[in-house]
Amino acid sequence: MVHSHSRTVSVSTGINIAKSKPKARGNSASGFELRINNLESENGSFELDSQQEWKPAAAEGRERGHKRIASSSHFSAAERLESNVKPQNVTWMSLPRKDQLVILGLCRVFDFLQITSLQAYMFFQLKSFDTSLSDSAISTQAGFLQGAFTAAQFATAVPWGRVADAKWGGRKFVLLVGLIGTGISCLGVAFSTSFTQAMFWRSFGGAINGMVGIIRTMIAENIKEKKYQSRAFLILPIGFNIASLFGPVMGGVLADPVTSYPQLFGESSIFGGDTGVMWLTQYPYALPMLLNAVFLGFCAALVAFFLEETLDICKNSPTLWSYFWEIISQALSFISSRSSHGYSRPAFQDAEDSENLLEVSAENPHNYELEGRVTKIRQPKRVLPFRRIWTPNVLCTLLAQAFFDFQMGAFNNLWLLFLSTPRFDPTDPVSPPQKLPFVFTGGLGMPPQSVGFATSIVGIIGMVLQFSIYPSINSRLGTVRSYQYFLSIFPLAYALAPFISLSPATSPPPAQATGIYVWISIVVVLFLQVLSRTFTLPASIILLNNCSPHPSVLGTVHGIGQSVSSAFRTIGPVFAGSWYGLGLEIGMIGLAWWLVAFASCLGCAAAFWLYEGSGHEIILPGEQEE
Repeated sequence: MVHSHSRTVSVSTGINIAKSKPKARGNSASGFELRINNLESENGSFELDSQQEWKPAAAEGRERGHKRIASSSHFSAAERLESNVKPQNVTWMSLPRKDQLVILGLCRVFDFLQITSLQAYMFFQLKSFDTSLSDSAISTQAGFLQGAFTAAQFATAVPWGRVADAKWGGRKFVLLVGLIGTGISCLGVAFSTSFTQAMFWRSFGGAINGMVGIIRTMIAENIKEKKYQSRAFLILPIGFNIASLFGPVMGGVLADPVTSYPQLFGESSIFGGDTGVMWLTQYPYALPMLLNAVFLGFCAALVAFFLEETLDICKNSPTLWSYFWEIISQALSFISSRSSHGYSRPAFQDAEDSENLLEVSAENPHNYELEGRVTKIRQPKRVLPFRRIWTPNVLCTLLAQAFFDFQMGAFNNLWLLFLSTPRFDPTDPVSPPQKLPFVFTGGLGMPPQSVGFATSIVGIIGMVLQFSIYPSINSRLGTVRSYQYFLSIFPLAYALAPFISLSPATSPPPAQATGIYVWISIVVVLFLQVLSRTFTLPASIILLNNCSPHPSVLGTVHGIGQSVSSAFRTIGPVFAGSWYGLGLEIGMIGLAWWLVAFASCLGCAAAFWLYEGSGHEIILPGEQEE
């Protein structure tokens, strides 16, 4: 009796060689079968005859996606092929489409850079608009200003997702509009002179910015194999951490340069002359946003010339670079023809010859592969109706993401306000009384430069964690468990954050809090928060991508996800800013932090209802035969 187990060998030619189990006792174990994947033909399948030549076979018994060809060739050949195939470790260098991933990663970096750089000096810019406002009023304004961008994104994310799925739009079009429009909004914020103007330009930038969902969609469409997705989608949080590292530093260093660097921009300075740089005196916080506009313009040029469209119905559309190259080619051809006075073959003749190559001759049976492909291309694309998107897994994934984005938006606002809020001064007669461990007030009283440095620690910790422990732990736990386990660390970080103001400082108030204990406390809280975010942020993106019930609505699902994300990243800072202002009034700085910790606990509970989908759970009529 012969015992045999099925083994499959994947060969680079697209042919799978599988060792088949004998159908009857006593049969030779040397038999094996060939499977040719994705071979569509109206002429039927093809088999090897006894002379090892291909010939048409009967169409009966064809299976979806492959044709089976029987042979009695010796099994040692398959064994030799199998012995040469080794499992491939997924590394950064093994990722496919690296050039496209780099461009998409830069889009994410520069998109988030304009947010993180503003956060470093936002409190002080709002204060410069109206110096009579109290710290609690500025905290409320900061929440609204930060929420304006994401609120506008919420209103337009789904329409942008629909445009990205449309033939007349596409992924690349939405990305270009977002980059250029956000750059224009940065110019508007740079030269704003009131809170109303700043709100308008931040709202404009958010409304025209549909990039987050589109970048996620294009990464998913460039990286279709799931084994690469954990690293490919890690590009987004890496971009987030790069922007978190350099954005606050850039904003803090470039904010109010006349005051910070009087020898360079002030009166009798190198660049200012006798009166100083007047436009920087009038717009002290314009420089960071001007630099952001330059970065976004550079990224838009990369997208226009080098990024490839990933939407199937728009893939063959000419790019801006192809138009540019065509103009140069035509000009060179014209110059060459004028100089040689020779015969130039009309361009349409080449086109006709190319079309003739696609014609399938009925007399030639060897055109089966080309004919099948042409027939397949001409089939209309099946699209899932919008009403069928809302599967239970999509709803559970969006609910968990809502709580996640609420506390992420709230933390970003609270952290910047907490660092900028003046310290508690016990010698001040108007200071409220303290009753530890919960009734106390006061922030760290840091200037923009220190705020930028303290905020950049987020990026430093995130980069270290993502390249050190993330790959091994995530591969061991998996996407869903990584998301669920590390969500539970967020509440601890938020609960401990307000106690940083009680750390022993080497400088008395009202000076900024300094000293080793202060910075150790800052690092501990940020480590817990960034550790959680390092594992949950890429997991949330993968879960959203794979919960899509059909590939035809992938861009729409990401648009809905961005809409939900924007909505809760909008109300998160608004609620957190209001809670923070209330806490300052009643003398309890931890009120907002502990309410956000409670919301984070609700997010942990919601995460246990979701699962990782396949991205194609709904099969439309006619897809089974393809």
